[in-house]
Parts: sequence; C-alpha cells; structure tokens
Amino acid sequence: MSQDTASESPKRKRRGAPVLSGVLLAMIVGGLGGYGITNFGSGRVVIGSVGEQEIDANQYARALQNEVAALGQQTGTQIDLQQAIALGVDARVRQSLVTQAALDGEAARIGLSVGDAVLAREIGRMPAFQGPTGTFDTAMYDDALRRNNLTRAEFESGMRGDLSRALLSGAVAGGFAAPDALTDTLLAHAAERRGITVLTLRESSLATPIADPDDAALRAFYDANIAQFTAPEAKRIRFAALLPEALAATMPVDEAELRRIYDERKAEYIQPERRLVERLVFPSEAEAKDARARFDAGETFEMLVAARGLKLIDVDMGDVGKDELGAAAEDVFALTEPGVVGPLPSEFGPALYRMNGILSAQETTFEQARADLATELQMDAARRAIGDKIEAIDDALAGGATIDDLAKEQGMELGQIDFSAASDDKIAGYPAFRTAAEALQEGDFPEAIQLNDGGVAAIQFDQIVPPAPIPFDEVKEDVAEAWRTDTLAKALKARGEEIRAEVEAGAHLGQFGILDVSPDTSRAGAIEGAPAEVVAEAFKMDVGDVRLVETPGYVGLVQVDKITPVDAASADGKALRDGIAAQVEQAIAQDAFVMFSTGLANGAGIQFNQSAIDAVHAQLR
Repeated sequence: MSQDTASESPKRKRRGAPVLSGVLLAMIVGGLGGYGITNFGSGRVVIGSVGEQEIDANQYARALQNEVAALGQQTGTQIDLQQAIALGVDARVRQSLVTQAALDGEAARIGLSVGDAVLAREIGRMPAFQGPTGTFDTAMYDDALRRNNLTRAEFESGMRGDLSRALLSGAVAGGFAAPDALTDTLLAHAAERRGITVLTLRESSLATPIADPDDAALRAFYDANIAQFTAPEAKRIRFAALLPEALAATMPVDEAELRRIYDERKAEYIQPERRLVERLVFPSEAEAKDARARFDAGETFEMLVAARGLKLIDVDMGDVGKDELGAAAEDVFALTEPGVVGPLPSEFGPALYRMNGILSAQETTFEQARADLATELQMDAARRAIGDKIEAIDDALAGGATIDDLAKEQGMELGQIDFSAASDDKIAGYPAFRTAAEALQEGDFPEAIQLNDGGVAAIQFDQIVPPAPIPFDEVKEDVAEAWRTDTLAKALKARGEEIRAEVEAGAHLGQFGILDVSPDTSRAGAIEGAPAEVVAEAFKMDVGDVRLVETPGYVGLVQVDKITPVDAASADGKALRDGIAAQVEQAIAQDAFVMFSTGLANGAGIQFNQSAIDAVHAQLR
C-alpha cells in the first residue's frame, strides 16, 4: 500500500499523532542521527528478533551509544556504559527496538510503506544534506553517507522504515478526544483557589516557657533515643600526613623577599580615599539641568532614576577613586557628607552624581603586613618542600614501607580516624582523603594521596568499627538540644489542639497570635514561613474548618475562609481547559500506542541473543 500522496491529501487534525510520530522520526529530524556509528563487520549479527523482524547488532549499538551520550548531557557528567547499564539504559534501548521491530512487522503485514516521492521530500528537508543556498545538495548527501559508512540504499531503507512506522503510529494514536467529565474534573481541581488563614505557633505561644532539663531528664531522653546518639559503622584508618600548615613554621623567612612582595602589592596596602557613587547620565545638558532643577524642587534621586526608565542598580558605580571620575572628581570628592552634585561631564554625557558614603584612605605599613606576608611565604615554601617529598613517599610505599615507616623516615605525622560519611575530623575535610577512605578495603596497600592544599597523606585500613552508642558526656550538648526540640514540639502540638478546640467552639483564631492571611491561594501557592503541607492540607478542608499542621520544626493551625471555584467560561478558564484536554488526549494516545505496540510484539514473539548483546557491550566498553 503506497503512501506517495500522504502529505498532499487533506487530513483530519489529530492531537496524539504528532508526539508519537515525532519520537519515531527523531533520527530523521536530527540529520543522520545514529546511522553508521558502529560496525560489527561485514557479517550480519542480530541481538534478537520480534517475529520475523530481526534486531541488528549495529542498530542496537548505535541506539545504546546515543542514549548514553544523551544521559551524559542531561546530567552534565560523562557516563560510561557500566553506569548506564546499572541505570537500566540498555533495557530501555532494547524495548525501544522491540517496539520498532513490532511496528515494522505490522507495516509489512498490511503492506504499509512510503513511496519514493515522500522519501525524497523528507531527505531533501534534512539540514545535513543542504548546501549554502538551503537546498538539497547531492554531493553533500553522498559525502555525509560516505563519512558514516553508509550506502544510499542502506540509509534510504532506514528512512523508509522510520517514515512507515510514523504513519502506523499516527493511525493508532490519532483521533482521541478527552472525555468531558475527566477534563472538567481536572480543571476544577487544578484551578480552584482558597482563602487561607494561618497561625504559626512558637514558644511565645505557650503559657509558660520550656524549663531547662536536669541531668536525669537528659539521661532518660538519651536512653529513649539511643539510636540518635549512636555512631554509625566506621572504618578505623591509620594515616600519616604532612600538611603545609604543620611544616610552614619550620620554613625560614627572607626579609628581603618579604619587602619585595610588599612593594609589588603596595596598591593593596595603600589605598586612597574612595567614594560610594551613583551616576545618572542624560542625553543633553538641557535635560540634565532640568532634572537638577526638579531635584532641587523636591523630587528624589530615585524618582529621577525611574523617570529615565532605569533602576538604582543601573546607575551604581560602586566605590570609586578620583581617577575613575574624570572631570567630576573634584566636585564629588568635595562633598563631606552624602549629597548630589551636577550636572557634571562624564564619558557618556552630562550626569548627576550622588555620593552615598566616604571610604577613608587606608594604609597598611610593612610592619603591619609582615606577619601575614611571612605566613604566606612560609606556606608556599612548605608546599614546595612537600612536593619534593612526594616521589620519595611513593617510592617508599612501593618498597613496602608502612605508615609508621613514613612517619619516621619522611617526617609525617601519624593519626587515626574512625571514618564514616558523618566524619568531621580535619583530615576528613579533604575531598581527596574522603574519596580514598571511602574506597579503602582490607588488604589494600597504602598509597600517597595529594591533598588540595598541597599536603600529602597515606592511609591504611585497620578494622571495621561496629555501630556503638556515643558516651553521654560526649554528646550531652546534642542531647540537650534534641530534648528541647522534642519537648517544644510536643508542647506546641498540645497548645495547638487547645486552640483548635476553642476556635471550633466559637473563638476567633486571631485571639491567639499574629495571623498570616492569604485571600487567594492556588494549590501551588505558598505561605511565607510555613511548609508546603499547610497549603496542601487547606485544599482538603471545607470552609470554616481549622486543622493542626505538624511537620519537623513547625506547628501551626490553618483555617479555610473561602473556596473560589474556577470560572470555566472566562478566557483564562477556557485556555486552561484546552491545555488540560490536550494533555489528556496525548496521554490516552500514548497509552493506546503502548498497548498496540506491546500487543504486536507479544503476539509475534520476542527473542534475545544474550551472547550477541554481551558482545556489543564488550565492544562499546
């Protein structure tokens, strides 16, 4: 059944088809897409079949490469094949190819195909084959195919299959209409708005503040919540480290070098007086003088800025010195307190200048800067000295040196850490140390780890430390903080229940504290200072209802003042309804397509050659 005239004949508009057709035509629209990227040799290898339709290994490899690359672009990181397989990318690719094969089989069964005219038109539209004039270029077409190891017959066969699948999917997924009942229900749900009043409870809402606990209360809380104060399983790691700050104090200081550095940076240490300045430029002197006259008559500088269509950030020069103000410098620096001067010349035209503050001249003498300069010089020397030791440390470790040997022979400092994800020791703050510690296993040989501040460390696995309660005295402050948080939450909840009962009995919510009133809130709205659960709860309530909302760190009461249904007859209501209907139709079309293609594939029979699949994976690694 030829479809040469498919695009010329009138068609009934269908909403579901374009999305599904667009997915199936993605390779066509994108140019050459994934054609010709991988080649498993001249002998044809298949990884599976759907009925009589075979899934070629090259086809699978290309699709898998494309999906892995796309995932990397989405995440902003390079994804390797092993990671992609762990995420199920390979299974999704095979399912997609099964769907394509099932559609190819059905198209062949019913004799569905596109003719040469349609095929030629689609190829002519592809940017990859268009010359400088924007029209199809035969030479570019042949060159592109040659560079991708494809013949015309191979590429055009693939194109014809894609176009045929698009026609079949369009026929299956087109023509669906969203049920009115469903569309209206979704519209009413999405567009309903509510007037909400919120009372957030704080310790000040209590009749009496929370009293400080005694040791007995803290110990009881500690025992009842021991899991909260238990150290997680950890790796006990012995390490030897050489850090720049530990070595720096031993580095000699050259006074002449300190003087040289100070003189090079004199601009940092000797800073002239500066001003905080805003500059409002005008097209002409007359306009600048008119603005000055309005300012003198009572308009504010902000009003003048707004009249020019600008914001204060647009005219802010920051802190500037005389050399940055040109001809206006003397007048601006003549001001001894904030004020406006001008019109004065600038490189952009006449301007008014507002001086907002004076930054006094600052001078740091060599003697005042010496200690910081010496520390900087010593740290640089320490980093260089450590850098010179790294090769010797690597050689020693390669020769079987232990952590203790490094400490003795290389002047490194010994240490021990029970390392876990929660470790906050200083050495665990180095990213390179953490990475190495996380990967460290029993039996691993020590290796040198270069730290980001120029230091070096080596680590050795000692043992696994099982989870254990942290002694009460070590976490007493944490216990006290957790006790207070827990006690306050319980007290606020109890007070909230009391207030809710009184409001339901006729009291006004405003009697119990400051209210946050939101007269017109959508489901996606937010109340400042309150969690999202407050609004979500309000949309489950009737007018006049009041409920207690409790989340970690928050206790409050929410009351619904009014419910405003959507105005379906308004322009906004109609537009929203149309959008919802389109989404419903698209979802129905996608479900229909999935059911159709799945039924085809299952009916035809799906088979996979795991050995061939493994071979593709091995070649792509």
